Amino acid sequence: MITKQFSRPSVKMALSDELLMKVEQPARYLGNEVNAANKDKSKAEVSFCMCFPDVYEIGMSHLGIQILYDMFNRFEDTYCDRVYSPWIDLDKMMREQDIKLFAVESQEPVKSFDFLGITLQYEMCYTNILQILDLSGIALRSADRDINDPFVIGGGPCTYNPEPIAPFFDLFYMGEGETQYRALLDLYKKWRAEGGSREDFLHAAAKIPGIYVPSLYNVTYKEDGTIDAMTPIYDDVPKTVRKEIVLDMTGAVYPERPLVPHIRAVQDRVVLEIQRGCIRGCRFCQAGMVYRPVRERDVERLKQLAVTMLHNTGYDEISLSSLSSSDYSKLPELVNFLIDECSKRKINISLPSLRIDAFSLDVMSKVQDVKKSSLTFAPEAGTQRLRDVINKGLTEEVILQGAREAFEGGWSHVKLYFMLGLPTETEEDMKGIPELAERMAEAYYEIPKEKRNGKCQITMSTSFFVPKPCTPFQWARMYSPEDYLGRARIVNHTMKQQHNQKSLKYNWHEAYVTVLEGVLARGDRKVADAIETAYKMGALYDAWGETFHYEIWTAAFEKCGLSIDFYNTRERSLDEVFPWDFIDTGVTKAFYKREWERAMQEKITPNCRQSCSGCGAKRFGGGVCFENQNSVC
Repeated sequence: MITKQFSRPSVKMALSDELLMKVEQPARYLGNEVNAANKDKSKAEVSFCMCFPDVYEIGMSHLGIQILYDMFNRFEDTYCDRVYSPWIDLDKMMREQDIKLFAVESQEPVKSFDFLGITLQYEMCYTNILQILDLSGIALRSADRDINDPFVIGGGPCTYNPEPIAPFFDLFYMGEGETQYRALLDLYKKWRAEGGSREDFLHAAAKIPGIYVPSLYNVTYKEDGTIDAMTPIYDDVPKTVRKEIVLDMTGAVYPERPLVPHIRAVQDRVVLEIQRGCIRGCRFCQAGMVYRPVRERDVERLKQLAVTMLHNTGYDEISLSSLSSSDYSKLPELVNFLIDECSKRKINISLPSLRIDAFSLDVMSKVQDVKKSSLTFAPEAGTQRLRDVINKGLTEEVILQGAREAFEGGWSHVKLYFMLGLPTETEEDMKGIPELAERMAEAYYEIPKEKRNGKCQITMSTSFFVPKPCTPFQWARMYSPEDYLGRARIVNHTMKQQHNQKSLKYNWHEAYVTVLEGVLARGDRKVADAIETAYKMGALYDAWGETFHYEIWTAAFEKCGLSIDFYNTRERSLDEVFPWDFIDTGVTKAFYKREWERAMQEKITPNCRQSCSGCGAKRFGGGVCFENQNSVC
């Protein structure tokens, strides 16, 4: 790592040396990392505290916060700082000693900021949101806050159904943050100068494109518990909120001097975002739907960014970030450039999100020459029938040919990702997972022994499918924890019957977490009561296996008179009004219905570069929709 002399304003640490010596990983709470902005909060007109509701090591790996942190601090009138969830040890000490939660750079209380922006990446972090508010001395519910509290704003993929956490937020930002935050900050400055209530500001903010203010909408329910209607309380508040999108990715802000954490982060490398969106139409994938249309960064800009970011951070690895890196149109040119640059300095190149059918043996071999690692592929389903249901667009022949090319290129360790509990799944589909892995192992051992690179290891990992809002599978039912574990046992038993079982390994996800994630993903505003109750009963860090307690959640739902099965296992009508239907992602509900019906018919829908499927994203006026002037969407 490079070193740097810091010149930030004098800062009084929020935690004493004595306290820091008692906590695990004290560097989590120090701030002043390499490339920190080092601005003076007292000289800014607006202060914004970015929050990742999990530990520092995970939060520092998040590209979205890096981008927004860089963007906010480029504004001369704005000071942007960061806060992360304190780990359980510090949480306990702060409560015992009445220490308020603080931002890491200024070490000032979170409550002293004008805005608290919380990124919502994963539903299982929802109790951590309440921890952040609670430790900051901010009322948990928006309705209970006053003029001295910051405005709490949520952003990120979970905002595509914000309703389970809507009462805890003053407003949500729908879509990509580069476009409308400047307008929101200017509105705040105007409101503060003129004076007015919090309600006045929120009413005005609701008119900014992409901003959703939950308190300005009434939700009514039918007798069966489903939603009847969601209605704005003012005529000038929009009935639907359309997501914001960046069309010019090349000109968009990007951190050339990204923050370098004090301690090893989960993603401890330069991250180069090559594009947004995905041309594939996997029916289970929320990101592939809500980030449409695909928009690429110019390859020359990416080359410049790569060189600059590596120089400014001292990292020894660079990763290409996108939903499907193989579909970036200039991937060979970019990778060849990176190989030339990185091989001189022994810098590793990570190429995640690669599809087997688009993976070049030439590229694989060149990357291997720099630094070898295992390959990760995601067939998602074990049989061709089920891959067609989910619109994966991969045949077994293509999968096995990709594996052969990988093995011939010198790889011997492969990770395969699948899902269990997908719509229409049968026992044959479950058994197909280890049977596919077995055929991959057979392909490895067909290679002459002298050309093999050691022993073959194929690791299968299964997660349990969680239907997400704004996808064709948003109508799908879920199952009980016992049912999910039974499916995993079928996979495990079948694996042990394979000829090459010693080359196969199987891991599966926690079923109880899956069930709760499903409720939080598709829940309505009533679920907020259960979240708050669970938090007050001790739920925290639910994304961590060692701290997740399913029994707390079942007790919380029971106490609030809510049924987990209502949100998970019941069949949903195609005409049901969903909590998230007021959000316009660009992709229409009519398209989702068509795709759901095609899934039931086991029909494939071509990707966006093959033909336009009429999803609706062409309304944004850019991206892949206009590469070849596709037919009207």
